[in-house]
Amino acid sequence: MTTTWAGVIFVGTIVLALAVVYRPLGDYMARVLTTTHHLRAERVIYRLGGIDPDAEQGWGRYLRSVLAFSAVSIIFLYALLRLQHDFGHPYAVPQMTSSQAWNTAVSFVTNTNWQSYSGENALGYIAQMAGLAVQNFASAAVGVSVAVALVRGFARSQTDRVGNFWVDLTRICLRVLLPIAVVFAIVFVAAGMIQNFHDYHTITTIAGSQQTLPGGPVASQEVIKELGTNGGGFFNANSAHPFENPTTWTNWIEIFLLLCISFSLPRTFGVMVGDRRQGRAIVTVMAILAVTSVVLLTVFQGVHHGTVPPAVGASTEGTETRFGVPDSAAFAAGTTLTSTGAVNSFHDSYTSLGGAMTLLNMMLGEVAPGGTGSGLYGILILAVITVFVAGLMVGRTPEYLGKKLRAREVKFASLYLLTTPALVLVGAAIAMALPGQRAGMLNTGPHGFSEVLYAFTSAANNDGSAFAGISVNTTWYNTALGIVMLLGRFLPMVFVLGLAGSLSKQRMTPASEGTLPTHRLLFVGLLTGVTIIVVALTYFPALALGPLAEGLH
Repeated sequence: MTTTWAGVIFVGTIVLALAVVYRPLGDYMARVLTTTHHLRAERVIYRLGGIDPDAEQGWGRYLRSVLAFSAVSIIFLYALLRLQHDFGHPYAVPQMTSSQAWNTAVSFVTNTNWQSYSGENALGYIAQMAGLAVQNFASAAVGVSVAVALVRGFARSQTDRVGNFWVDLTRICLRVLLPIAVVFAIVFVAAGMIQNFHDYHTITTIAGSQQTLPGGPVASQEVIKELGTNGGGFFNANSAHPFENPTTWTNWIEIFLLLCISFSLPRTFGVMVGDRRQGRAIVTVMAILAVTSVVLLTVFQGVHHGTVPPAVGASTEGTETRFGVPDSAAFAAGTTLTSTGAVNSFHDSYTSLGGAMTLLNMMLGEVAPGGTGSGLYGILILAVITVFVAGLMVGRTPEYLGKKLRAREVKFASLYLLTTPALVLVGAAIAMALPGQRAGMLNTGPHGFSEVLYAFTSAANNDGSAFAGISVNTTWYNTALGIVMLLGRFLPMVFVLGLAGSLSKQRMTPASEGTLPTHRLLFVGLLTGVTIIVVALTYFPALALGPLAEGLH
């Protein structure tokens, strides 16, 4: 009972903290993204890049800028990973294979941070800092930039401009992500996370055995790993490692960081479209889905058939004793509801229904609140679908925020919704159909299938967490999952920016008596229902073959 109440207090204080920062952080991001003033440091960057910060882009040019920046980032990170063995000690590590370097480069540029390697053994400090940490900032900023372009599509009228990608990218990095990261990195160092450039030390323990203690610039990477919903761990144990997550209160801060920007962006959306009630409606849907997920995941971990779980009070295998079941379940829900992928417990050890919840969180499209930026544009796409469905019910042309949702807009939204499920289901089907890939499964039956399904769900949704249980550091899995990450990140962005461009060209349509109010509880209920139903209809057969079958076994 004490543990239960401690878990309630733990989650409740996080909810309270998110409510406190919702308005000031959301308003601040709106000011950053709408001001015409450029900081001196930003002007230097613009001059070096040959960028006119006052020239805006159409959606096609905005998209080309996103893709060009991401392509160059992949090439740079791939080269860094392939050359890191030539750096001086302690920065030199064995050369990463071409397939694994491809997978890792794509993973961090797409904000997935899937890791088929052990961080403390496979990467040197230069690769961690100049490669992975930089992309933690950049990939998060790209997601917010695309989300803001879509918001401008709703807010603007009769224009083909949706903003300037290079300005958005620079401002988000310098004015939002970097200041918060600096403050909390200092907090993390004070809490006991390591931040140094020391070589690894081999020591003799009290029992007389040898143990290697790692070093590294951990705190600075840990903060942006969570803040940018990235998730890649400096160490193989990720946020279960005491150097990455030393105490219960740092665990609390990490969960807060991975949620705070995504939960505040609806406020930014409301401010930019000139109706803060719209932001409150969106964040309410996010909150309903998130709280439901945390409650169910905690219950499934605490109540499960079998002899041992009831005897000890919960399913504790794979759970770090410093955190316990409730705090670990809250972290698991947060990391899969966003595109973070960081873990402080072993998801493969979760109960069948607990594991099903982590899968379902990702399958929702990670919109509660979702990844940094990607969660907002994901739920706005679902809002478009919801308004369209409601319009069909009453026989009217659907309108959302003064913009008519015609065939073109609905096609963009529909293609967005179909992309990720197609990648997940086709990828998992191909893996299960190939004898060589089935041979790499350490488990058979429903749980083995769940592990493969989880891998492709994580990759396609740019999450990065894993069930484990399969040998993914193979040429086939590194290549296949890398392709899925790329398509899962950038194909949806094509449709989002296409929708933004189409909306921005329209003139505003005044609301009439037949217009569905999208700031009331009715719309909140409709949007919540559409989000769940779309997922259930798409993924239920696959879930029935995996975690649900295992739970009924």
